Amino acid sequence: MHLLPQAHSVQSQQFHVPARFNSNKGGHINSAYDSNLDEPPVYEETNDDHRTVRPSVISAFGHDTLDRVPHIDFYRNAGSMSGHRAVRPSLQELHDVFQKVSECRCRSSGTPSDDLESAAPTDDMKGMVKFGWIRGVLVRCMLNIWGVMLFIRLSWVFGQAGWGLGIVIIALSCVVTTITGISMSAICTNGVVRGGGAYYMISRSLGPEFGGSIGLIFAFANAVGVSMYVVGFAETVVDLLKENSAIMVDEMNDIRIIGCITIVLLLGISVAGMEWEAKAQIILLVILLVAIVNVFVGTVIPATNEKKAQGFFNYRSKIFLENFTPAFRDGETFFSVFAIFFPAATGILAGANISGDLRDAQAALPKGTLLAILITGLTYLAMALCVAATVVRDATGNSSSIINHTTPVICNGSTAVACELGYDFSSCEVEKCKFGLMNNFQVMTLVSGFGPLIIAGTFSATLSSALASLVSAPKVFQALCKDNIYRALHFFAKGHGKNNEPIRGYVLTFIISVAFILIGDLNTIAPIISNFFLASYALINFSCFHASYAKSPGWRPAYKYYNMWLSLMGALLCCVVMFVINWWAALLTYGIEFLLYIYVTVKKPDVNWGSSTQAVTFVSAVSNALSLSGVEDHVKNFRPQILVLTGSTRSRPALLDLAHSFSKNYGLCITCEVFVGPRSETVDEMNNAMEKNQLLLKKKKRKAFYAAVACDNFREGAESLLQASGLGRMKPNTLMIGFKKNWRTAGAEAVQSYVGILHDAFDFEYGTAMLRVNQGLDVSHIVEAEGLYDIVAKMNEKLVEASLQFKKKQPKGTIDVWWLFDDGGLTLLLPYILTTRKKWKDCKMRIFMAGQPGRSDLDKEEMKGLLKKFRINCSDINVFDDLHIKPRSESLKELQEMIEPFRLHEGSKDADQIRALQKEQPWKVTDKELSEFEEKTHLQVRLNELLKEHSRSANLIIVSMPIARKETISDFLYMAWLDILTKDLPPTLLIRGNHKSVLTFYS
Repeated sequence: MHLLPQAHSVQSQQFHVPARFNSNKGGHINSAYDSNLDEPPVYEETNDDHRTVRPSVISAFGHDTLDRVPHIDFYRNAGSMSGHRAVRPSLQELHDVFQKVSECRCRSSGTPSDDLESAAPTDDMKGMVKFGWIRGVLVRCMLNIWGVMLFIRLSWVFGQAGWGLGIVIIALSCVVTTITGISMSAICTNGVVRGGGAYYMISRSLGPEFGGSIGLIFAFANAVGVSMYVVGFAETVVDLLKENSAIMVDEMNDIRIIGCITIVLLLGISVAGMEWEAKAQIILLVILLVAIVNVFVGTVIPATNEKKAQGFFNYRSKIFLENFTPAFRDGETFFSVFAIFFPAATGILAGANISGDLRDAQAALPKGTLLAILITGLTYLAMALCVAATVVRDATGNSSSIINHTTPVICNGSTAVACELGYDFSSCEVEKCKFGLMNNFQVMTLVSGFGPLIIAGTFSATLSSALASLVSAPKVFQALCKDNIYRALHFFAKGHGKNNEPIRGYVLTFIISVAFILIGDLNTIAPIISNFFLASYALINFSCFHASYAKSPGWRPAYKYYNMWLSLMGALLCCVVMFVINWWAALLTYGIEFLLYIYVTVKKPDVNWGSSTQAVTFVSAVSNALSLSGVEDHVKNFRPQILVLTGSTRSRPALLDLAHSFSKNYGLCITCEVFVGPRSETVDEMNNAMEKNQLLLKKKKRKAFYAAVACDNFREGAESLLQASGLGRMKPNTLMIGFKKNWRTAGAEAVQSYVGILHDAFDFEYGTAMLRVNQGLDVSHIVEAEGLYDIVAKMNEKLVEASLQFKKKQPKGTIDVWWLFDDGGLTLLLPYILTTRKKWKDCKMRIFMAGQPGRSDLDKEEMKGLLKKFRINCSDINVFDDLHIKPRSESLKELQEMIEPFRLHEGSKDADQIRALQKEQPWKVTDKELSEFEEKTHLQVRLNELLKEHSRSANLIIVSMPIARKETISDFLYMAWLDILTKDLPPTLLIRGNHKSVLTFYS
């Protein structure tokens, strides 16, 4: 997709800007200059391949220029909902604008990799409902945190733990949620937050693997949470029906009926739109606040005798002191009581879950979430202390328990305070009573000024939490599906209406919730859901720590009151609390998350969000590279680090596949391309090829890097790559190149350049490998055929088949290694590495070597001993002592025909003619040279005969590469050596190490 600038008053058009100068001022004048254009250009998206550059804009510098002053529109993403995206002029446009037509291909928008928004806006954004920090975050978080715990179980918690440890329980819960809130504040102020809440923050911080795994279980937890809250509401309604003898069927089925009806009504509110849902939340908040105030008011209203009989005595210091210490019963402990209370604090992400519906999520989330934690924490603490100061732990509920002072009563234990207040609850020491903090879950109703308001508050708490979860689950799930991490779920990514409502997600959440409501018993699944939420909190904290630890320049949160170690402690606390709540649920949560993590990792979703994982990987890579640079190379740690001249990654697949077989999981592989030509033409082509070729390597699952240079000639480019490729110790040590099949027709300059690269490699102490395949290596003409690919491929069927031969599993056969010269062991090490590969495991290695006449058996035994010390197995060792024998005449004739066009033939000419010819054609082969190197020339021919005789059926032949001494052996004679040596053979790899040992038999 490319972009066209829309000028405010100038039509977009192709143009050429002529350069002319004002004779009076000497300044440059752009004839297309328009002084009215004082705003950054707005670029509209187009589907064509070109972008037309706006000719000129007003400048703050007093002269006409294409340069732009900094502006926010240049930094927006492609689908920005808050404004138009502008594209700044490219460097090439600024650099070349007066030299050529300003029409160029748009390669980049100015960012290394855009983090595209989850959905580009397609409708009119003016109609969207957006919330501020109060309605969008504060209200939602408070309603979610103020759950049924506030009215039903809080008194029991403080009865068991006492208000001393009760404060610790509330404080510890608040510490966990506050640290998580601080971490979330840091993350969400480090850039624009889109829809998806916790999933969005975690995935953009830690990457799709963590985000994808936690996003799915977090959405599921919210969906099941709906059923839990609705069942809580239904149970309260059924209790009221039971009191009035109005049960419809039976208790369990009544809960199911009421639950299903309730969730249908809640679904209707949610589907109606966020505005209706927000209004419903406000109404529920008002009811809840009235119920809370009702409790505080009730504590100061003088208690009736009936209430005193049930354990409520208004504020009494004796009761307060008595309830300070813990009194754990029925096997409860501090941790079990904490596990029951903590889920009440897990509503802090209610605002974050609708982050896409917030007017300014960066400002709203920190303010609203942290304030909600503070308010709700203080509320829980205040209400708990109220009941701890007014209600005793045990009470009979009988009005006859009043002490008349005529009968002596022995007061001790937990009933001593009640005795002093005139009530005898001593029977509670013997049998379980129904009232008091420890026994009655309706203490808040007892304490309150008007009991029915507490029931209304309980309804409000359950319904508000259910409504928040019913909205959160589809929103988070929709964000996850839009990112297409789980492709099977992309169906649920579609939104509807001006607010992009996830209707499909609502239906799915409804189905899940109804299914769990019909199950009825949620006690088993409740700890799993709590652990799912805690896992999300742990990863939010870890995300903040990880981003800080990575020290990426992109980590610049506007919220400064965070600490990386505090976040790490928060993550660890969440993990500990998970086990405290339920150890098997914690293990199950970790197991599910791990499996999802593995799934996403294997699938490798095509996203790039600039995660802190990438940043840490980079930092670790640099650190390791620096550490490695301080360590001297050792022969035991030698790895083939190959610089392979493939051209484009698709041009010579056989060369790349074989190089990759050597380096995969062992060493470094850099596939290289040299762009030859005028820099003005080749630089753009090279820049375009960089990312494209690296992506192709990734797509082909080749663990290799792509490097390219632009130079005036091929040898200069290759020389640059040989000298500058790599980093520290991660630097290539072996050059791999394809055999130049057309050397006889390519021309002197091309041959000199090719052989010169080999000389350069030896000069820079590179090991060198040259691959020859009879059919050839270059398939670029087939790849570039595009629409005619099938036709061209069919015409070159053998070439295509040969280019793919190293990609597939090799049939049973041999790798024949002709180790003729000791080069340090590279000629032996590379084929050994091949035999360790899965594709080559059916190939056995055979060794062929040259021996002295009469010493063949002895040489063979020595080689066996050497291979044994190297721990390298081979199926056979062959020694030849007849390499000195003159080749057959037909073979020599073939060589002569090869060299003939490049001979100088100076034998019959005088000295002046010879000098003139050599000056005119210095690259030609002289008779003197042929005579001087006749034996070495014949050796190559003789070796070819032996190779044909013994290795014609080999899967791959490895041969020691002959070396041509610089300025002694001409380039064409050397090419003739290489050609005749490898002619008419199976795939052949010539190898010459740099004569430094790469094998050792020492430990």
